Order: sequence, then structure tokens, then C-alpha cells
Amino acid sequence: MLPEPGPVRALSLAVLLRSTGRGLFLTVSVLYFLNVVGLSETQIGLGLTIAGVAGLLGSLPAGRLCDVIGPRAVNVAFCAAGGLLVACYGFVTGFVGFALVAALVSFAEAADGTARATLIGGAVPAERRVEVRAYLRAVTNVGWSLGGLVAMIALAVGTRPAYLVMLYGCAAAYLASAALTLRVPDVQPVAKPKDGPTWVVLRDRPYALLAVLNAILVIHGPLLMVILPMWVKHVGAPNLMVAAIGLINTVMVTFLQVRLSRNTHDLTGSANAQRRAGVLLLIACGLFALAAGQPAWLAITVLAAGAILHVFGEILQAAGSWGLSYELAPAHALGQYQGLYNMSWQAANVAAPALLTAVIIGWGWPGWLLIGLVFVAAGCAVPPATRWAERSRPRETVAVTA
Repeated sequence: MLPEPGPVRALSLAVLLRSTGRGLFLTVSVLYFLNVVGLSETQIGLGLTIAGVAGLLGSLPAGRLCDVIGPRAVNVAFCAAGGLLVACYGFVTGFVGFALVAALVSFAEAADGTARATLIGGAVPAERRVEVRAYLRAVTNVGWSLGGLVAMIALAVGTRPAYLVMLYGCAAAYLASAALTLRVPDVQPVAKPKDGPTWVVLRDRPYALLAVLNAILVIHGPLLMVILPMWVKHVGAPNLMVAAIGLINTVMVTFLQVRLSRNTHDLTGSANAQRRAGVLLLIACGLFALAAGQPAWLAITVLAAGAILHVFGEILQAAGSWGLSYELAPAHALGQYQGLYNMSWQAANVAAPALLTAVIIGWGWPGWLLIGLVFVAAGCAVPPATRWAERSRPRETVAVTA
């Protein structure tokens, strides 16, 4: 359903356009770089690793900029910059150009994500912020799916002009998203205390610990996108199982993210959601491990069951992370705090693929169990870390963000 007129509707339309463009790009990008630009798999992997590191560098400075000039201007600027940079892929002819453009795109997208989170935090009433983030995540999934469907045309045609249409379509979608974001009411910066540090988030040890725990929990993303397809092949399940797992994830997130994010708008609810996420991800890892050495029908059954529990864990992890990142942030440094939490997602995307490949594909079912125990340990550590963070806040900070 389309939200009522106002900032949430404008944000929803902007996010739908941007995610549709992202879906166009993700679907065709690897084949474009392989078949049109002529890069090798190794070059693409190295370039994307460089881009991931560049993305780590974009979140925190963008958050600080949001606190100084307001998040809407930062969101619009980096979303538009991302569109222009994606269009530059059409002029790439070798590895150096690819790595440079990929790094700049990643930096802009990380900054854009931080600014959007900060804009939501300022433009939406406190009690609705997690609900709106959940709704926008469902919208994002719809956009990715739409973009992927349209991009299948380019995959079927397979020519350079067809791929370029998708790239430039992505760029146009980003620019249109930036323009729509201007319809969201501007959020004025909040003056920081005169005697306080500029980079207050870097001195907030409890919040930093929560960001690290979140980084551990969000490796469920690379686990789904990178490791599970390898594991499906490893256990001899049909290749169609990869598509089925992706479909399960998309449908469940689209229809359940808002409902399961209820009761996570305060610190207790958010921390408990992340604890439950760790438990669910442990059980999912156990089911994935059971697929090894089983007949095809049984492997398919446990993989599907694990995928369902994985989605429930993913949904609760995301909802809990939004609540914690907003509720613990002082009003004058909301951007910084969103930037640090956004970095935890970026760090997981950079470090997790190689680590998970070595542990799970290298060790087999014991690797799954180890990763599952890491998930549950991180999830169970969130509630005590949250209580530590709450005790360390000035009373007025909690009052502003609650």
C-alpha cells in the first residue's frame, strides 16, 4: 500500500526508484564486465574488494556532514553522484578504470545510505522510525525484483547496447530518486553542546561494541548471497535451489518485515530482537549443515527449512539494528551514529565472503556449526551491551530519542 501523502510517501517513491535502478545494475553488471569490458573473474573480484573498502570510508564522514548541513542535501547529492558514477561504467575499458569507478560508486552509495537513514531519523516521528525503515526495506526488495526482471531483457539480447541501456537506466533511476528526495521536508541540524567533542560517536564505547556485534550478525547477508549457492553445489542439490532460496528470501522480507519489526522501537525490544535473530541464525546454520551427505530430496527439504529460519533471523536482526542505532544517538550527532552503524554493514560485506568461504566450504558442516555459534554469541551479547549503553547516556539523550 502507498503511504499517506507526506515524507514517508516521498521516501518510498525515491527508494523504489533507486532500488529498481540497483536491480538493473546488479543483474547485468558481472556479465557486462566479463563479456563487454573483457575483465577476468579475478580482476572483478579484486575491483569489488577495493570498492568495498572505499565504501567503508564513506559512511562516517557523510554522517558528520549530515549533522552539520542537514541530511536531505547530503542524501540528494550522493544519490545523484552515484547515478552519474554508474553511468561512467559505460566508458570503462580496463581494470584500472573499473576499480576507480567501482570505488567511487561504493563511496557514494555508502554516504547515500547513511544520509537516508539520518533523514528518516529526523523527518519521521521517533515512534515510527523503525516501522518506516521496515516498510522501506520491503519497498527495496520490490524494486530489486522489478529491476532484475527488466534486466533479463539485456541478458537475453546479450549485446553491448543492451547492457548500456540497463546501466544508463540505473543512472537515470538514481537521478530521479535524488529529485524525489527533495520532496521530503528538510531536517535542520541540531546544535552540539559547546563543551562536547565533535566526533562524539568515536568516544562512545558501548555503541561501538553494539556496532561490532551488528557487524557479526549481518554476515547473514554474504552467507545468503555468496556461500549458500556454493553449498548447494557442494551437497549436490539442484541448481534451481539457489533461485528458490532467493525467492523465499525476497517474498518473506517483502511481506513480513513490517509486521515482525513491531515492538522494536525501544531499546529493550531492539536488543531482544537481535538476541532472537542470533538464535534463529544458529538453527538455520544447523539445518544447512544437515544437507551434507543427504539424498537430494532431504537436502532440498533442510535447505528450504534453513532458508526460512534464516529470513526470520535476518528480519529481526535488521529491525533491532534500526531501533538501537536511533534510540542511542544524541540528536546533534544522529548522522555520526548512523554512519558508524552503516559501517558495520559495509565491513561485513568486505570481510565475510572470504572468511565464510574458508570456514564453511573448507570445513563443511563443522564450519556451519561454528558460524552458528558465533551468531548466537553475538546476539546474546546485545542485551547486556545495550544496558551498558543505556547507563552511559546522559538522561536528556535518551529523552530526545525515545
